[in-house]
Amino acid sequence: MTNQDSKVLRRNLLAGSAAVLAAPAIVGTALAQDKVTWKVQSHWPKASGSFNDSLVALAKELDTRTGGRFKLETFGAGEIAKDREIYNIVRRGVVPMGTISPAYILGEAQAMGLFYGVPGTLRETWEMLQLTKNLGIEKLVNDELAPKGVVMKAEKAYPTEVVLRRKIASAADLGSLKIRSAGTMLEYLAAAGASPQQIAGPEIYQAISTGVVDGAHWGAAIGALSMKFWEVARFHMKPALGITNDAWIMNKAALDKLPADLKLQFLSLLEERYFLRSVEYLQQEAIALNTGKAKMNVEVVRWPDDVLKKFAEASTGILKKEEAKGEISAKGTKALIKLMTDLGYV
Repeated sequence: MTNQDSKVLRRNLLAGSAAVLAAPAIVGTALAQDKVTWKVQSHWPKASGSFNDSLVALAKELDTRTGGRFKLETFGAGEIAKDREIYNIVRRGVVPMGTISPAYILGEAQAMGLFYGVPGTLRETWEMLQLTKNLGIEKLVNDELAPKGVVMKAEKAYPTEVVLRRKIASAADLGSLKIRSAGTMLEYLAAAGASPQQIAGPEIYQAISTGVVDGAHWGAAIGALSMKFWEVARFHMKPALGITNDAWIMNKAALDKLPADLKLQFLSLLEERYFLRSVEYLQQEAIALNTGKAKMNVEVVRWPDDVLKKFAEASTGILKKEEAKGEISAKGTKALIKLMTDLGYV
């Protein structure tokens, strides 16, 4: 072998070695550039304030933070599925993600009623944040959902308030009203003498305007304004029935298949948005209610004392039922009662 041949051989060997050493970096770069698009079926109609301020805002922020590598394609209520159907299409992988009220799927986990919110217990949004994240209610729910192939994350905590077509002065007046509701709020309103009805979000306005129901709740002031309920039901009832959570719901297999960096960014953003959105919502509530009073003749009305008394009795009964569902719900109920005790509510 000549000196020239040896030089060529060494160059080829070095080049080959460099290629081998570079391969992991090349593969890593390729993996890092994987792009993902998820369809997200919302339970919010596109007219609802939360469709844009919660779902669309999340999609935009995720797109920005991942440099366009992770996109969410958003669908309003009923475009693929609605209400409880969203849980089933996510669980089966028809779509990888949705938004949902835990009220629609109370039977899927013992602690789901606590995750939704027990009416008449907590009074401030931050209290629900504490219960959900720091006191472990969200974890209890996911421990039960994981074997079913589903993951849920709290989207925001918010007050739930009723609007009515006519003013009431007593529980007797309430007894003549049909009110659209969901979850344990159905039992809560029934205990006060009302006749609660379950109606899908996109159908609520028509139900109120045609007299199918005499009132409804869809969040509180923001929901009433964005869904135009105040056009047909201008009496806004205080205090709130309770503090509740909305939620993101994801197919666990789809979540686990995400590239590690995208999964980390996505889950971190969901955690961040829960706190940011819950606080933002309170400011928007004040703006919405002031708008209603100033421009739409909305009148804020306090629930009559005899109705509040019935609500308190109903809350105690609902809390006992939650505790009796099983060991998991008993653990969650204990955490809620301890929080209420610390706050001086019981």
